[in-house]
Amino acid sequence: MDTKGLAAIIYDALDDKKATDIQVIDIRNISVIADYFIVASASNQSQLNALQDAVDEKMYKNGHHALHVEGNRESTWILMDYEDIIVHLFSAEDRLFYNLERIWKDGTFLTREEL
Repeated sequence: MDTKGLAAIIYDALDDKKATDIQVIDIRNISVIADYFIVASASNQSQLNALQDAVDEKMYKNGHHALHVEGNRESTWILMDYEDIIVHLFSAEDRLFYNLERIWKDGTFLTREEL
């Protein structure tokens, strides 16, 4: 499966757990660190952990394991590195503070239908 297909799987896993404001940013033309950033918010700590678990489970079922995870069960920002896809899970407050969408605004923002 290509990275776009994996991004769709991640998007769906986040959507199934009611993540808010899921953004997929195609950064292939502006960076070598990954193909896609996926950014999503959770309304509370329990949901943040559920989002992480859902992504991990779906990716594992598709034969992919996170190379690295930053953050823990008490963190308000969790980064999951799947090599070509980096998933950023935020509390609403941290997402506003870090504003990754502004930093990576030169990327191409994709809808679910474009994945």
